[in-house]
Amino acid sequence: MPTMQTYINGLPKAELHMHLEGCIEPDMMFTLAERNGHSLRWPSAEALRSAYEFNDLQSFLDLYFEGCHVLVEEQDFYDVTHRYLQKAHEQTVRHAEMFTGPQTFTERGTPLEAVMEGVLGAMQNAKHEFGITSGLLISAHRHRTQEAAIELLDSIQPWRENISGIGMGGAELPNPPSKFVEFFARCRAQNLPVTIHAGEEGPADYIRQAIDLLHVNRIDHGNACLTDPSLVRELAERRIPLTVCPLSNLKLNVVPSDVPHPLRGMLDAGLCATINSDDPPYFGGYVNENFAYVQRNLKLTRNELVQLAKNSFEASFIDRALAQRYIDSVDAYDRSVAHIN
Repeated sequence: MPTMQTYINGLPKAELHMHLEGCIEPDMMFTLAERNGHSLRWPSAEALRSAYEFNDLQSFLDLYFEGCHVLVEEQDFYDVTHRYLQKAHEQTVRHAEMFTGPQTFTERGTPLEAVMEGVLGAMQNAKHEFGITSGLLISAHRHRTQEAAIELLDSIQPWRENISGIGMGGAELPNPPSKFVEFFARCRAQNLPVTIHAGEEGPADYIRQAIDLLHVNRIDHGNACLTDPSLVRELAERRIPLTVCPLSNLKLNVVPSDVPHPLRGMLDAGLCATINSDDPPYFGGYVNENFAYVQRNLKLTRNELVQLAKNSFEASFIDRALAQRYIDSVDAYDRSVAHIN
């Protein structure tokens, strides 16, 4: 008889909030560093992994951007993307939407073509090899100017047909969504779905700005929404999804380890919450580990796990007919599992 863990392992799901630059496993980081003649300040992959202790979002971002220095050539971006998609496939992720932030690399002289062609090539090959569908989300940095974000949008036009959406990440404070109204308007004018990190360390008002001023399709993280009941009601009524990252919240002290994760309140309020890994090597788990954590932490039922999986496909930026087929596969899987220990 399967356990709850094996049930989670086989549950079809989508992952919608994962940063390619943040999925470089320590062993691969050393391989890429040697390939590109870059010296890391840790003596070994084990020592690097032991450094993954963070006080807050900024302490993580400092190390995250340091790790980005090993990504230089097209092959580097291909290898990181392909390895993640293989891992996602092994965890029964049927569809993955992945962020990459080209500004980190182009400012150091890496051609945008290297980033885009490496990532897109791996996505195409992974679909052929593993059957996993995927989407590329271009992420602008909120600590930069709106003008820089608009320049990024202009620069990616040669790959427009292969881009699934536009996001925005980085340190929330003091960079409110209202700083980027024109940028998001231009994205929407190009019929690009849009999302933004909000309500992770920032207040509920940042989520309000994101939906009222930026008109986003979904919110990344969104934990702070629970402090504003009227905002929660609107998110529920409009089915604006939240891409929740439980282990990330735990590792960055967004949610204290001794309190229940706010996903409980999101589910109870009928929000379209989804489970994601954010930057899996840094935070100690891919998507299945995140599912397992909240299942244990919140005593989630089988029906609630099914709802989270369905939410992930509903919240994705894929064709609605394909999304429905994936949702149907969740029901089919659930029916195939009679009992769970």
